[in-house]
Amino acid sequence: MSRQSEAENGTAATEAVPDCPRCHKPTPLCICDSIARIENRISLLILQHPQEQDRALGTARLTAMHFANAVLKIGLSWPSLSKALGRPVADPSRWAVLYLGSAKVADLDTKSDIVAINRKGEVEDNQRAILKDIEGIVLLDGTWSQAKALWWRNAWMLKCQRVILGPSRPSRYGKLRREPRPDGLSTLEAAAMLLSSLEKRPDIAETLHASFERMLTKYREFQSAQPAVAPKPRPKRDYRRRRRA
Repeated sequence: MSRQSEAENGTAATEAVPDCPRCHKPTPLCICDSIARIENRISLLILQHPQEQDRALGTARLTAMHFANAVLKIGLSWPSLSKALGRPVADPSRWAVLYLGSAKVADLDTKSDIVAINRKGEVEDNQRAILKDIEGIVLLDGTWSQAKALWWRNAWMLKCQRVILGPSRPSRYGKLRREPRPDGLSTLEAAAMLLSSLEKRPDIAETLHASFERMLTKYREFQSAQPAVAPKPRPKRDYRRRRRA
């Protein structure tokens, strides 16, 4: 059989696996029956780049499904925070946006793992007061270059408080989906870290991490049992290209 025929057969087999209508993942990877609902005080807005709809290992939709107060939008730009949320009024100054860019917690003079920074990439004064007043979090779901596109296409984000993370461990993706930087996390892990800390509720992180581990276990089992059918993970390899831009 030619390589082209093998590729076509593999694609056909993958497409033959039906998707869950709720989480949009291939049914062997669906964990909808075990998703625990979280009543969150701090709102969550996930903006997903249109090209980052990874059915197999993406976590944006899974994250949004967990929270009672969460919105997932797919697109490139919205005229305002309120339009993105679908609300008549929303004050971006009371929201934070997670955007790492070139900033790294490890390079800053701080011991915190969640850091509010200014437009120059410097640590803001009165960290505790700033983080205490946050009423919503914006997460950008995509590769580094896709996140950069969302950041620059939505000028209202400059009115939000920018935050960065310095996680104590790398992403649970491990070898399944290598991140270009040690502080690169999945959308689910970032939400777990931010909301559990800001709301002082470790149960949020425990619930989200348990779901993530179940999803990864299902993926590994599916990949082992049916390697020709299992969707292939897409590594995020555009960090160096992003740095040259």
